[in-house]
Amino acid sequence: MSDLFQDDPTPAPASTPDDQAPLAERLRPRALDEVIGQEHLTGPEGAIGRMVAAGKLSSMVLWGPPGTGKTSIARLLAASVGMRYEAVSAVFSGVADLKKAFEAARKMKDASGQRTLLFVDEIHRFNRAQQDGFLPFVESGVVTLVGATTENPSFELNAALLSRAQVLILHRLDAAALARLLEKAEELEGPLPLTAEAREALVASADGDGRFLLNQAETLYAAKITAPLGPGELGQFLQRRVAVYDKDREGHYNLISALHKAVRGSDPQAALYYLARMLVAGEEPLFLARRLVRMAVEDIGMADPAALTQCVAAKETYQFLGSPEGELALAQACIYLATAPKSNAAYKAYKAASRSARETGSLMPPMNIVNAPTKLMKEVGYGAGYTYDHDAEDGFSGDNYWPDEMTPQTFYEPVERGFEREVRKRLDYWQRLREERS
Repeated sequence: MSDLFQDDPTPAPASTPDDQAPLAERLRPRALDEVIGQEHLTGPEGAIGRMVAAGKLSSMVLWGPPGTGKTSIARLLAASVGMRYEAVSAVFSGVADLKKAFEAARKMKDASGQRTLLFVDEIHRFNRAQQDGFLPFVESGVVTLVGATTENPSFELNAALLSRAQVLILHRLDAAALARLLEKAEELEGPLPLTAEAREALVASADGDGRFLLNQAETLYAAKITAPLGPGELGQFLQRRVAVYDKDREGHYNLISALHKAVRGSDPQAALYYLARMLVAGEEPLFLARRLVRMAVEDIGMADPAALTQCVAAKETYQFLGSPEGELALAQACIYLATAPKSNAAYKAYKAASRSARETGSLMPPMNIVNAPTKLMKEVGYGAGYTYDHDAEDGFSGDNYWPDEMTPQTFYEPVERGFEREVRKRLDYWQRLREERS
């Protein structure tokens, strides 16, 4: 069997970890009720708890951030229902390795009736064709598939595979769960050399990743520190976990969606927080500048036309100053947008006008307003009867500008907020003149 596989009828959690193994490995839970932070799945009323109680597993995809227990749960599931456990890493494995795993599972089922739980770590890294290769073996019961992924399965996994597996969501470990992990470490290794404040800072630095937290604790133990460290000393000794943020993945879209909705919801505090989250994580500032411009025209529009000017100026300021000074201009634009009066009237008007344009095709504008650059065109009536509005009373002719085959439409409806309140007055005034002169 390839070294890429872990094939053991008695899963690893049942054995005693090597004393020289990393702390995170030595503290792996040895029963499902020892898994910390995922009780919504492993508890008696959870999806996994119910399956184990029934003694029958269905294929599943475990979706959650790094360090939340996906691998531990998969190994413990096999032991809980007496299944053979085999693991494959999608990072290192190919089609040939999968074929070996399926063949071994088939032989075991035929020889002893024992079924195989096939754990596929980083399952999203398999391409579409490789994912399709699982289907016949899952459908025939040769393997029960348990995949693990940090990426959104709806984006990364085939619909056919998803239809045959439950997606179970693991939560980011909260402060209480991380604190329990530290307590387990201290039961094994002794008290950590930290003040109470430094202990809280250590938990916060893990950003929900239990494995990272235990690795940090192991570093502290290895340093043989005698006097307890305070938060400042701990910060110099250890590094914070880098926030999970892939610029082309779900985290990116979640945060930009949150920023946009906070601006639309007129919450400048939350909007600044999400803007800073993205900048701190390394987002391209000009991407954020483009999105701020979009917010200005979609959610503020004519309620405050200066919002667009602010955003374009912020983009130019960033290009002029660069980072980090130019990022302040983006923050100013973000605050301006969040505190501006809101209107999507222009956005809705353009969408409605676009629908009408598609539906009406190539209707000719009325002859009085079409271009008449040649003598022939003037002779056949192009431009005839056009009224120059500046020469009309009040600078308004009230002429019809719609195609003869079309009833005049109303696309733009200003709201009673900000500058659009004044626009509404103008439109109402012109409509009164139009009705009087018709």
